[in-house]
Amino acid sequence: MNIAAFLERAARNSPDRTAVALGAARWATFAELGGRVARLAAALRGRLGLGRGDRVAIVMANAPEYAEALLAPWWAGLAVVPVNAKLHPKEIAWILADSGARAVFVTPDLAAAAACAAREAGTDPELFEAGSAAWRALEAPAIPCERLGRADLAWLFYTSGTTGRPKGAMLTHGNLLAMAEGYFSDVEPLEASRVLLHAAPMSHGSGLYLVPYLVAGAAQAVPESGGFDADEVFALLRAHRGTGMFAAPTIVNRLVERAAGTGPDLSGLETLVYGGGPMYVADLQRALDVMGPRFAQIYGQGESPMTITALAKSVVNDRGHPRWLERIASVGRAQSGVEVAVRGEDGADLPTGAIGEVCVRGDVVMAGYWGNPGATRQALQDGWLRTGDLASFDEEGFLTLRDRSKDLIISGGSNIYPREVEEALLAHPGVAEVSVVGRPDGEWGEAVVAFVVARGAPPSVHSLDAHCLARIARFKRPKEYRFVAALPKNHYGKVLKTELRALL
Repeated sequence: MNIAAFLERAARNSPDRTAVALGAARWATFAELGGRVARLAAALRGRLGLGRGDRVAIVMANAPEYAEALLAPWWAGLAVVPVNAKLHPKEIAWILADSGARAVFVTPDLAAAAACAAREAGTDPELFEAGSAAWRALEAPAIPCERLGRADLAWLFYTSGTTGRPKGAMLTHGNLLAMAEGYFSDVEPLEASRVLLHAAPMSHGSGLYLVPYLVAGAAQAVPESGGFDADEVFALLRAHRGTGMFAAPTIVNRLVERAAGTGPDLSGLETLVYGGGPMYVADLQRALDVMGPRFAQIYGQGESPMTITALAKSVVNDRGHPRWLERIASVGRAQSGVEVAVRGEDGADLPTGAIGEVCVRGDVVMAGYWGNPGATRQALQDGWLRTGDLASFDEEGFLTLRDRSKDLIISGGSNIYPREVEEALLAHPGVAEVSVVGRPDGEWGEAVVAFVVARGAPPSVHSLDAHCLARIARFKRPKEYRFVAALPKNHYGKVLKTELRALL
């Protein structure tokens, strides 16, 4: 099943219904969107000569054209590579080179960075700027939607790894359809009258949730700012009824803070799904007090997108339950069609209450890592995805995350792997050794802290910041540097990050 076939169905069955809105105004009906996608797909196959399974990268801020950029390649039988718009050009270059992207869709604000990345990648993909005359001139006579199978590649989700290089999780059309089915059964049912508001990046969770809304024949809405602004979100909630959103806890907290001060009309907000990082119980309680019973939670990874567990609104809102606080501190129960196990180092299932690694099996799990069979074998064992997250089940099947064995830091909903930051800092002439950990942060969830052993006199924070900004994305830069005489290590020379976290 080609996900783009649901656009074909909506264009046929509900041609005049709004498919995409820009701010409060209609940007395209389903008939208009279907026509644009079919013509853009024709250009990808004809003018650009792309063949089935070829990759198209998307280096775009949120824009109404993002829907075209996702759906046209699928319509043509191609795969998309949505790229985090906050990445450094060097990081974008790695993704373009590794994926072998033949074309890149960009927004004007990212055109220069994408062009620089394309040159560095050395693959010479063609760049097309969203909304430009060249973008529209690219269109060709429409072609039929390509018929694909569930195993065909749809989305390459690049997620950072402990090796310091991003890995492309291969998500198939079957994976995305299973994700949509999980949303309907475990988060909420959707009707065609609903609207998905993209205030969070469409390269990640918000864009993935385009799929269940498309399957339901519902609309997408993109803020005119192309990003998150609390007042703009509240204004759009007055314009669009039955609105859903996906947001990292950072965005949720900012909405709550603004709502507490202004008391906006929230009647248009049906559901706010939070995920992408831990949300403190106290913050969730305040969110419920300020914004009402509108919250649901999902837990997933790029390798099993948005699909491992869900904490339904009915559970979040059940304050009278004797274990309510424990429940909302969890990430919920396994989603339908997904097997979740907590296992020890020997691979055996652990009893209730015991802490072990979260392992997942089902149609939602990726096909593997693009061009990386070694990493695939490590992550997928006997049909199970080893997440690297440590958690425990309670007697009711609620899963509570305890730690992340891969040392992942989640800041503002974005994944940061310490190894990437450490490698960047170790290239500084004034850094002899470094170890990076996360500390709790009330606004961002976690903040990056670098423990640095200097080579001679400690370098200035300014020089370390500038060094990082030349190599990695701004959001990965440490928020704090601590200079130490030595890093704590065990007998094998491994840095004891637990001791560093204890210092924080």
